Amino acid sequence: MFKSMQAKSRRFWLTFIAAFIYTVLFQMAISGVLFAAESKASNKHFVAKVTGVGKPVILIPGLMSDGSVWQDLANTLSTTYQVHIINLAGFASTPASDNPSLTEVKQQLLDYVDTHKLHKPAVIGHSLGGFMSFWLASSNTTQIGPIISVDGLPFIGPVFTRTNTTTVADLTGQAQQIKAMYSTMSQQQLIQQSRYGLSIQASSDEAKTKVMDMVKTSDPKTVGEAMYTLMSQDLRQDIAKITSPVLLLGASGGFSTDEQHAAMQTLYAQQLQMLPKAQLVMNTHSRHFIMYDDPQWLEEQVSTFLGSTL
Repeated sequence: MFKSMQAKSRRFWLTFIAAFIYTVLFQMAISGVLFAAESKASNKHFVAKVTGVGKPVILIPGLMSDGSVWQDLANTLSTTYQVHIINLAGFASTPASDNPSLTEVKQQLLDYVDTHKLHKPAVIGHSLGGFMSFWLASSNTTQIGPIISVDGLPFIGPVFTRTNTTTVADLTGQAQQIKAMYSTMSQQQLIQQSRYGLSIQASSDEAKTKVMDMVKTSDPKTVGEAMYTLMSQDLRQDIAKITSPVLLLGASGGFSTDEQHAAMQTLYAQQLQMLPKAQLVMNTHSRHFIMYDDPQWLEEQVSTFLGSTL
């Protein structure tokens, strides 16, 4: 019976996790000279590509994605800003780190800002990258400028449970189970599990193919470590330290009724209770990859926000 319960729990959490797959990053066409700047640490946790001239904007991906998800937005922003596209180690085709760690990603990103003398850069992150934008801004309030989270929250737990009363303690067992499971998962198993929630990631078949192509070259161990951190790190109180402007762009296009859309908006708004001046804008038509489902809307929201805050 115990094994049966374990199997049911495993299937339950895999389904929810795949449904909120934390995606990511970005490449770009170059209007000027494109150069790559890697983290100086011996254990590299990201690679950065930079284009454009102007005030700095950092783009951070979500789980199992690469810079291609930011292609259109990066092209637009690089005509006005200096855009830094971050490719996280172990996601898509970026080689994995020996010791994957989102905590190290955060610290190396802060070091990167300092080393390259970026003055209060804007940080835009998708999904996991959105969580990272909250983490960066709450960890160093003087170093980070405005942040935009694209369907990424300060705490992932309520996405699974649909209630903001959920705590890290409530998810400890599941988080450890997921980390252990992904540490021994094969590439083919990663691909199969990631298909569970593909329908709420994006609307078109073309976009879904793009998502799966990135999954196919992601490192299972890195994915498991990232999911463990997202389920073990609750920033809902920490974000009260943030002094820069904040914009959260949510997506509820995977739901069909007005009641469901309203419930998701409430769930997102509750995560921002410690940031009463933060802006929340929901897109009720787009699914998780807003940059695929509604790129024009995303570009308008980002351009307007950056224009008023940078």
